Amino acid sequence: MSEVDELRAEVARLRARVKQLRDGPDHWMGELSYVFVMTYGRSGSTLLMGLLNTIPGYLIRGENDDALRFLFDFHRTCVERSSYWPIDRVRRKTDAFYGIGDFPPALSIADTRRLAVDTLLRPKPDTRVTGFKEIRWWRHDDLDAYVAWLREVFPGARFLVNTRDHADVLKSKWWAKGDDKSAHLADIERRLLETADRLGDAAYRVHFDDYVADPSVLAPMFAWLGEEYDDAEVRATMERKHSV
Repeated sequence: MSEVDELRAEVARLRARVKQLRDGPDHWMGELSYVFVMTYGRSGSTLLMGLLNTIPGYLIRGENDDALRFLFDFHRTCVERSSYWPIDRVRRKTDAFYGIGDFPPALSIADTRRLAVDTLLRPKPDTRVTGFKEIRWWRHDDLDAYVAWLREVFPGARFLVNTRDHADVLKSKWWAKGDDKSAHLADIERRLLETADRLGDAAYRVHFDDYVADPSVLAPMFAWLGEEYDDAEVRATMERKHSV
């Protein structure tokens, strides 16, 4: 088979895959919406997750140890390498990087979405909105780039930033061990808030101490999500013990 024939076969395969994504059994993923909680450890985000899951049709999962960062690194590396060398060079079978120039970014994004939805988020038949909360956003040197990739993988994704009084955070579990971590905590929160500011209407901030003192301050968050605020349900959820 000539190189031209190989490329034609690859185009045909990609077209078939696109059709499968459009018409196959997983086409319903296009109907999902996504919400992700951005925070740091000991901020009360498990309670916020519980509050979000009181909304009919919501399924917000817990932490996954920032597992998607590996898929982000995979995608970014392949995209960067695919354009690093002249395309005619990396299409030669004698080249050390043979094939990398034809890496398909759109297919990578689509298959990452399917993998994450099917294995990590696992929406139920009645799920309208899914996502997860995570405390390890600090691992990303370029948080904006990672969030931009998430928004490609999960179209229309929105981000809730959860903060808490630093004095209380620093007294909790690992924050209280060893050297003073106040500067590290402040830096994490600064980066989260700066990213949220750049997201505009796609991000919203809530403060743990505020909504614990007065649950009704969450009403604007529910409005931002396009959902009704049920004060009784929110208060009942807050009475149940969550990991905080």
